[in-house]
Amino acid sequence: MEQMIDAINGVIWSPALIYLCLAAGLFYSILTRLMQVRHFKEMIRLLFARNESPEGISSFQALTVAVAGRVGMGNIAGVAAAIGFGGPGAVFWMWIVAFLGASTAYVESTLGQIYKENDRGQYRGGPAYYFDKFFGGAFGKFYGILVALSFIISCGLFLPGVQANGVVNAIVGLTGPGEMVNTVFGEVGMNALIVTLVVVSILGLIIFGGIKRIARVAEFVVPFMALGYIIMAVLIILFNINKLPEVISLIVGDAFTAQAGFGAAIGWGIKRGVYSNEAGQGTGPHHAAAAEVQHPAQQGIVQAFSVYIDTLFVCSATAFMILMTGMYNIQGTLPEGSWIVQNIDVSSAMISTPAFTQMAVSSVFGSFGSIFVAIAVFFFSFTTIMAYYYIAETNVAYLTRSMKTTGALFAIKIVLMFAVAYGAVNSAGYIWNIGDIGVGLTAWLNIIGILLIFFMAKPAILALKDYEAQKKAGVSNYTFDPVKLGIKNATFWENRINKKD
Repeated sequence: MEQMIDAINGVIWSPALIYLCLAAGLFYSILTRLMQVRHFKEMIRLLFARNESPEGISSFQALTVAVAGRVGMGNIAGVAAAIGFGGPGAVFWMWIVAFLGASTAYVESTLGQIYKENDRGQYRGGPAYYFDKFFGGAFGKFYGILVALSFIISCGLFLPGVQANGVVNAIVGLTGPGEMVNTVFGEVGMNALIVTLVVVSILGLIIFGGIKRIARVAEFVVPFMALGYIIMAVLIILFNINKLPEVISLIVGDAFTAQAGFGAAIGWGIKRGVYSNEAGQGTGPHHAAAAEVQHPAQQGIVQAFSVYIDTLFVCSATAFMILMTGMYNIQGTLPEGSWIVQNIDVSSAMISTPAFTQMAVSSVFGSFGSIFVAIAVFFFSFTTIMAYYYIAETNVAYLTRSMKTTGALFAIKIVLMFAVAYGAVNSAGYIWNIGDIGVGLTAWLNIIGILLIFFMAKPAILALKDYEAQKKAGVSNYTFDPVKLGIKNATFWENRINKKD
């Protein structure tokens, strides 16, 4: 099974996808005239607009749910893996893919808003919805169904296990595995079982409350967890401030000379960057569509900021902690199992786990460091699982929107909780590879689809120009008239304009 998963992973994550992610980000950065820079102040302003409604959540809540989805194991174990396999230069390529990816996040999230629907009193949208509505006909329906199924498999089955696995590894690393017990998943430590049970139980209480409850939890937890983690990183940087120029030089220099090889630095940096910030993957538009806004471009601008929070702030915090304390190894490719850099005992830290990060914080704060990282992993990963559930639910809702029954929505809750339990107690490397398949599959489908949309009609670019024109005119209440802009099948906004008229 592991060999088959590795083979599939190698096909999906070929250099073509890696460079497609970079090219799409560069393409949209040019077309939007670097909106991720020009509208930075607007991102901050829109964050705090109180625009919640009975059908939708506020822009800030949508952002926190999106950040919950973006900030997870990729920010702790994922950064460690990027450094461990690709060298410090991989961090530079994570920054590049984040900066360019912010424009991709704008485009896909704006499309999510333009083509969203009011489904049984709740706003829903995402790639399946905008591909269906934009392309229309048999092809639109086919592509929408294909994308929806991919997200259900990816976010409902593959990705939750990565997050749950990280939670269990971080906590079991503190407590030890405990007495081994025979289960349906094989032999599992008692402590790992207890952590898994706690995670699954709390998750069930939240996801059965729907997007409103998920948004309320994310709105409260996400700002505190991200801020606390960044403060810890800043303290470690201050304690090692004399090493800061050396580390920055190492990151930038290694990006092009690359101890682990030029291809490894780029490949792992972009792979983990896309996994972490999810720009282009198509996850962000689901949360963006749930927001109540006056104009679709507003939520696109807000969602671009979530990429900054994820990679430029949280991922950078992890990278600086690891590199400044020297708590990392770099694995070579030839001969197999060789080490280019070996600063710590190989047996004490698996590359694809939070171990590097725990050791980095512990080197400064002692045993408290491991406890802090374990708590951070718990909150980062748990909120990400919540976000994954909402994405899976939205795509199930898309496939069953013509049905009156809600049985399928109940079923996806049970399936996701099982996926969490399964991923929590299995091999970390094995589970990461499954997660990579999920990320790559949705990224291929979404990036190709949004590029096709651009070449056919440019709705996200038209929306940005319309919003900028209204902003320049100094309007207090923004409006969006898709028909006037030549955007077809944006039925939600057409109905809103007609009601105002």
